[in-house]
Amino acid sequence: MFLLLALAFPAVLLVLMLTMERVEAPLRDEALGERVAQALDDVRADDVESLVSEDLAPAVDRYWRRRALRNRWLARRLAKSS
Repeated sequence: MFLLLALAFPAVLLVLMLTMERVEAPLRDEALGERVAQALDDVRADDVESLVSEDLAPAVDRYWRRRALRNRWLARRLAKSS
């Protein structure tokens, strides 16, 4: 069993590393940073106001709903284990 684990560990590690490479590749794109900087230079106060009023509020509401759901789930789980 130990021999099987010793042989499988490098393969699992390699798969994990390749997956992380695929996830990180778009984050290393330097052009993305330049586009973000350009967009921030071009933004107007009206754009920021509309972003906050239209997009941020629903996102924050979803976050708090997920958090409340998680807290209820954890409370039920703790009640069952007690």
